[in-house]
Amino acid sequence: MIEWNSEQRELLAGLASWCEALSADHVERDAGGEFPHDKWKLVRESGLLRLPFDEQWGGLGQDLPTTMYLLEGFGRGCRDGGLGFSASTHIVSVGVPVQRFGSAELKQRYLPLVCDGEPICAHAMTEPDNGSDALHMRTTATRDGDDYVLNGSKTFVSNGPVAGLFVVYAKTHPAGGPFGTTAFLVERDTPGFSAGKPIPKMGLRTSPLCELYFDDCRVPASNVVGRPGGGFRVFDHVMKWEVLCSFAISLGEMAHRVDQCVRYARDRVQFGRPIGGYQAVSHKIADMKIGLETARKWLYDTAVRVTRGEDVAVDMAITKLVASEQNLASALAAVQIHGGNGYMAEYGLEKDLRGAVAGTIYSGTSEIQRNRIAALLGLGER
Repeated sequence: MIEWNSEQRELLAGLASWCEALSADHVERDAGGEFPHDKWKLVRESGLLRLPFDEQWGGLGQDLPTTMYLLEGFGRGCRDGGLGFSASTHIVSVGVPVQRFGSAELKQRYLPLVCDGEPICAHAMTEPDNGSDALHMRTTATRDGDDYVLNGSKTFVSNGPVAGLFVVYAKTHPAGGPFGTTAFLVERDTPGFSAGKPIPKMGLRTSPLCELYFDDCRVPASNVVGRPGGGFRVFDHVMKWEVLCSFAISLGEMAHRVDQCVRYARDRVQFGRPIGGYQAVSHKIADMKIGLETARKWLYDTAVRVTRGEDVAVDMAITKLVASEQNLASALAAVQIHGGNGYMAEYGLEKDLRGAVAGTIYSGTSEIQRNRIAALLGLGER
């Protein structure tokens, strides 16, 4: 495991000081299902959004593992899972691809805004008819002079209802397969762009999502992120960061959950003794701890390999699968350990369980991850 130095631990301690205020009224906010703009202001002030970006743009210049370490701390201290998901989405959706692939002009114009957290950022790949089948997306971008004209729609766009800056993936070369897609930076007030109403959902309710629509939406060619036809290279880079950063937050939530269940199992007395003295309960908590440490090892080991530029195709699929499914198992166990109390909204555990379900779906479902692992092992259709 990584040994964190004093500077990294100081950053973590500084972030922890914000978490009580960020967590206030989290159960009520989840029930209301609205984005907490007042809490977003605190996230901006905390410096969390600046972590992985170069100092010349107002960032803190931290590497991927350190960014994850701080996000894990955020997940452990902040009880609003939706707010954490929106923060992670903001970081990885625009800032990460622009810093890696953007022109000097795009970096200078947009990275200071990303670091500041205003406007909020989002990205758009998934479409209503194609879901995870990105190769068959229907949103197109046609070159017209110095511009591209975008037509089509996207769905399940996290942060979409509140975002002001988007990276949108569209087909520029219909016969190009994976080399026919391009990434574009699109501002919310661009003519021809519109966003639908927030879509009600099961969990992570303070992180709103919606559909986006493009009707002859004219975007300058200078807003291409990377190169024309290089969209999937951009998206592959973003997805590595998305999985590692979003599940670093989940890792912190899992750690908090273990601590909460240990305390409850020690204090809750049934049939004359603490429930932690019953093997049925203690083994559940032991399994939660095993799942936490397994997910932690996969997340940070994979992050180190990413920073080295190694091939992590299998590692990413396993990491996403392990982290998401262990988080879901942990959340379910916590509800069961708390019994009737766990089922009540007051404890926040049923909210955690609803949010954990999402992790097995977004960024590629568990089924897709297993298919990917099998394919990389040489299995599947011939």
